[in-house]
Amino acid sequence: MDQNLRLSFTVDQSPEEVFAAILNVRGWWAEEVEGRTDTLGQFKYHYQDIHRSTINITELVPNEKVVWHIVDNYFNFVEDKSEWTGTDIVFDITKKEDKTEVRFTHVGLVPAYECYAICTDSWGIYISGSLHDLITKGKGQPNQSEQIVARHGLENT
Repeated sequence: MDQNLRLSFTVDQSPEEVFAAILNVRGWWAEEVEGRTDTLGQFKYHYQDIHRSTINITELVPNEKVVWHIVDNYFNFVEDKSEWTGTDIVFDITKKEDKTEVRFTHVGLVPAYECYAICTDSWGIYISGSLHDLITKGKGQPNQSEQIVARHGLENT
């Protein structure tokens, strides 16, 4: 059975607008990522000493699909610090009549992972909240790590 984390939503905006918003990682996830997020290649994400990721953008199909491969990952709040390493994050964009569906799948992020509950909550905030708002309102809410850390009591780990 497929246990990968999946989130989806539908918007009135075009696939072109959705694709552009997904590529604008600083507009919905974190403003301090290092590297380009709109072309094939690598970028890095970090939040204090709590979470660091090196991500390869491995597939960009304009207005249809974006795939990220997690080359390296570190969490300070789980036993296996590299839980995301080797996983893939897939954004599928599909035109449905006059709407656009966004399907987010974190392939390899499964309930067996210690970070699953926190990561599911975090992706919900960033995908269903911030990315959705960037697409529909023109402004996302990146940099919510501090609130997530506080909500899950991760400061003292």
